[in-house]
Amino acid sequence: MDSKTVLEYIKAESVEFVDLRFTDLFGAWHHVAVPVGEISEDSLAEGFGFDASSLRGWAAINESDMLLIPDTYRYWLDPFTTRKTLCLVCNVNDPITKEGYWLDPRAIAQHAESYLCSTGIADTINFGPEAEFFIFDSASFHADSHSASYTVDSSEGPWNSANSQDGYHIRYKEGYVPLSPQDTLIDLRADICAILEECGIPVERHHHEVATAGQGEIDFRYSTLTRTADNLMLFKHTVKNVAKQHGKTATFMPKPLYGDNGNGMHCHQSLWKGEKPLFAGSEYAGLSKIALYYIGGLLKHAPALAAFAAPTTNSYKRLVPGFEAPVNLAYSARNRSAAVRIPMFSQNPKAKRLEFRPPDPSCNPYIAFAAMLMAGIDGIQNKIDPGDPLDKDIYDLPAEELKNVPSLPGSLSASLSALEKDCEFLFKGDVFNESFINRWIKYKHEKEISPVNMRPHPLEFSLYYDV
Repeated sequence: MDSKTVLEYIKAESVEFVDLRFTDLFGAWHHVAVPVGEISEDSLAEGFGFDASSLRGWAAINESDMLLIPDTYRYWLDPFTTRKTLCLVCNVNDPITKEGYWLDPRAIAQHAESYLCSTGIADTINFGPEAEFFIFDSASFHADSHSASYTVDSSEGPWNSANSQDGYHIRYKEGYVPLSPQDTLIDLRADICAILEECGIPVERHHHEVATAGQGEIDFRYSTLTRTADNLMLFKHTVKNVAKQHGKTATFMPKPLYGDNGNGMHCHQSLWKGEKPLFAGSEYAGLSKIALYYIGGLLKHAPALAAFAAPTTNSYKRLVPGFEAPVNLAYSARNRSAAVRIPMFSQNPKAKRLEFRPPDPSCNPYIAFAAMLMAGIDGIQNKIDPGDPLDKDIYDLPAEELKNVPSLPGSLSASLSALEKDCEFLFKGDVFNESFINRWIKYKHEKEISPVNMRPHPLEFSLYYDV
């Protein structure tokens, strides 16, 4: 679509504001709202200025001016504003060079797609993420120098069984696809689905997930790398706002509950060349050689990928054995305990794909998807053998057998160390660069890891107060 189509729609729908959406370095959506009188073909082409120095990890104060350049391929009416507002996703450009800002996640995603095309391997990468979330009745937290606490609550939670009258509660790790009255959030998830459809995101299914206390999943249709990342940003925004409309609160935090499953974001991926699916073949589980090499790249670089795909200290409270978490670096058909699973629901070659399971929805999808693609390309280019598949339940393997299966890093710090040692594959095609990697590692250490490590934990008082 071009800017003329957007302007015609604005006029036909009597739009009052145009909301310019963009994503910061660490995956949060931001916006600037512009009155419709300021919107023209020229302004849409030239962009809108804003201060990038006020956002986490971005420009220094002496280089703060940046431009938001709308991508007019899609637009939608904001379902959560009182005044009629049209939304556009934007790239961030340097106003001097007019090129994409080197820290703009969306530009990185687009560069990764361009690099894929330049290799001749494929012209399309499709992603289909499954971003899980919790819908709580309430959430509160604080962290001061002398005190810290958090509390989340849900009427579904088994801890409320003593105070309820109906007795319908979901036990820990028993929340997968129950009907009402155990599943209390059917209508809320249906409202989310309806709004996503109105905004142009086709929904495939919704259901309660494994954990108690309102864990849910809504699967939407796959698309190309950048467009799927755009859709995921809108998806998360919609889930949070519909939850608020219902008087509840939503979180994509990887591990908000102790002792139950966390929020993962399994990422389905497939390569295409024209109309030909490149992952279908006659190898293991109906895969092609290209698909196996792609898996080899993912498994080889998984410790480094975790720095982007599981990018928070909380991510590693999810990535522990016993909660369906894929901590072991193996691949398998159907086996959900492997880091890479090959879904076997359909034998149609067009449905052949692989599922990378370590990511969680706290990641920046533009960056995480781009890094996964670069690992897969490296696997194909270097014909990296993923080894033999592991078709056993990894969690039940004897210790002697399990020690031969490599595993993900056990902390964000360890993942960042892995990224520091293994980042050359990301530099191909100038998709990432050394300055970006250094910026990411420095920020994560200084702003997240160090503050968490330096603060007393409430459990430490139970363990050590009377030593």
